[in-house]
Amino acid sequence: MTLNQLRAFVEAERLGSFTAAARVMDIAQASASELVRRLETELDAELFVRGSRTLTLTSAGQELLSYAQEAVEAADGGARAVRSLGSLGGGTATFGVLRNADYYLLANLVQMFHARYPGVRVRLVGQNSAETAYAVAAGEIEAGLVILPVDQEGLAVSPLMRDQVFYVSASEERTRVPVGIEEFARAPLVLYDAHYGWKDPTRRQLAERAQLAGVRIDPLIELEHVEAALKLAAAGIGDTIASRAVISSPSFPPGLFTAPFAEPLYDTIALVRRRGRPLSRATRELARLAEDTIREISAGLLD
Repeated sequence: MTLNQLRAFVEAERLGSFTAAARVMDIAQASASELVRRLETELDAELFVRGSRTLTLTSAGQELLSYAQEAVEAADGGARAVRSLGSLGGGTATFGVLRNADYYLLANLVQMFHARYPGVRVRLVGQNSAETAYAVAAGEIEAGLVILPVDQEGLAVSPLMRDQVFYVSASEERTRVPVGIEEFARAPLVLYDAHYGWKDPTRRQLAERAQLAGVRIDPLIELEHVEAALKLAAAGIGDTIASRAVISSPSFPPGLFTAPFAEPLYDTIALVRRRGRPLSRATRELARLAEDTIREISAGLLD
């Protein structure tokens, strides 16, 4: 069974005759007919009822059609992808980035991509990981970076790095030893990502730990951004959490102390895309640049 045989079969079914199929394939009518005849011989089944005016699929032909169409489409897609290598002159890249993208050197991602491929339009969406995962699964964006865990039905998930999450407080006393989930639940807490609440992946991990320990986490204050939570923590209003990337940044407020969790807590950053759906050339290149950037910051955090 060859690709040309399958292509002749698909085109003959689509156009209703070997003559029309041959014209599309730029071969002789006899050659198109012979390609299908050889396919029928290999499968030991007639694929068409050959009428005087048009071709009609047999039951065997109906069974084969969808598989043949997928094979031809996949081959054509692969050929287009190879021909497009190194020449991104157009198209659109759609990609989701982390809410705290600046801390992972992603702020310049678009600038770097545009400098290399000025003819490509970019749609970069920054939102909570829960919403990014939903948008990718729904086909609203092609791919994105998320913090795990997310609901991954229909998604292909590729973990890239782990970033440890710490307890943050203006009280040195409360950060002298690693913090257990029971101590965390009793603390005056200022937590960010208020809109997504316990759907947020980091908070989701904490909620699961609290549930297993039989305690409940009730924040004193909830707001949207980690920067605002850190300012309130620095003012002594409450304690919060932050990843190592945030803590290591120049903008981390002075006067704050940190402690790891007794059971270490991590933000796992991953690339997600729709399972079984290849990325467009533009989005695949943007995703590659994002992966390289994440791995670069990961190496820096481990130094």
